[in-house]
Amino acid sequence: MTSPGGGILTSREGLHAVQAALRERDLDGWLLYDFKDRNPIARSLLGLEWTTRRAFALVPAEGEPSLLIHAIEHSSWTHLDWDRSSYSGWPELHAGLSRLLADMGRVAAEVSDHGRVPYLDLLPSGMVEVIREQGVQLVSSGDLVSSFYAVWSEDQRAEHGHASRIVKDVAREAFERAADHLERGQGVTEGALSAWIHRRLVEAGAPDQADCIVAIGPRAADPHYSPGEIGEPIKAGDLLLIDLWGGVKAGSVPADQTWMGFLGPTLPERLEEIWRAVRGARDAAIEFLEEAHAAGRDIRGYEVDDVARGVIRDAGYGHAFIHRTGHSIDRDLHGRGPNLDNLETQDDRRLVPGVGFSVEPGIYLPDDVGMRTEVNVFMGPRGPEVTVDGPQERVFLLLDA
Repeated sequence: MTSPGGGILTSREGLHAVQAALRERDLDGWLLYDFKDRNPIARSLLGLEWTTRRAFALVPAEGEPSLLIHAIEHSSWTHLDWDRSSYSGWPELHAGLSRLLADMGRVAAEVSDHGRVPYLDLLPSGMVEVIREQGVQLVSSGDLVSSFYAVWSEDQRAEHGHASRIVKDVAREAFERAADHLERGQGVTEGALSAWIHRRLVEAGAPDQADCIVAIGPRAADPHYSPGEIGEPIKAGDLLLIDLWGGVKAGSVPADQTWMGFLGPTLPERLEEIWRAVRGARDAAIEFLEEAHAAGRDIRGYEVDDVARGVIRDAGYGHAFIHRTGHSIDRDLHGRGPNLDNLETQDDRRLVPGVGFSVEPGIYLPDDVGMRTEVNVFMGPRGPEVTVDGPQERVFLLLDA
């Protein structure tokens, strides 16, 4: 079979696997739509290169798949030996859709009821209206996307592991660099350290999507803070957050981690309390994943978010955990698979074997302090795997007295 997410529908074996999944879910078909690269899921599964007009591919649960494409773009589809019809004007498009969807009842598509999963909300609302006028019930393709697009191949798992080691090493080097500058009486800013991390990720072999967030105490209270070229000076007594990511090459799965350091010999008790809360939330989420897998039950993304959020709420900081617990990671840093989210959205997709995601609880107190810990998890054949060796247990103490 073509590797997941790499033109799986271009092989008969891949097509039959998708059709079996449709039958298991009592779906009559999967309607894949694209217009000018707006649906990367459809483009990848169909092995598309370049198109400029609206196109539809219907994979039925039984029988042969069909295409409805524009009359000027047949050459873009020659790699698929599927039944096809074409249109030029919009009346032909509507008539072609009516024929394409004849006898279809429940059909999966990249839609999201009430906008719950924006990463899947890729079929335009106007086209949804046209399709529903054919008597078709559109349902979310979420679990299909997880199984046939977001899952990692064996090569991607290995490449992610390599990236994970690089990212961890560069993070530790960055903390040491900041401490060394201060010990030698040299200034260093958030922006300068950020630029160094980016260069180092590229040099060390994780250039794809490489970037970072460097933020001291109050600035880290903004989870997506950007220091720009300069930012704030890093000083003794500062709490320092470094969030960094990168992959070994295009199409691989990047690693995404967050680490915390303190530029002093002893972490103040209040910061230690906050750290215990975020670390406890991370560990509780992972323990929940392990226990649910051992019990053989399905795990939904929102459930893991509830577990982590409960730990931080019980510590008295629930109001300060202002983002989801984790995001999907596939070939994109923020992937199309299930997120660990019952805050920004309610992601009820299953964490199927082969998907990966971040676990990154945080506490953010405006104009005061921000703290986060982040690891990545892969749902492997034997259960959830934390992909970084030695997740952070204590905040790094970076300066002697």
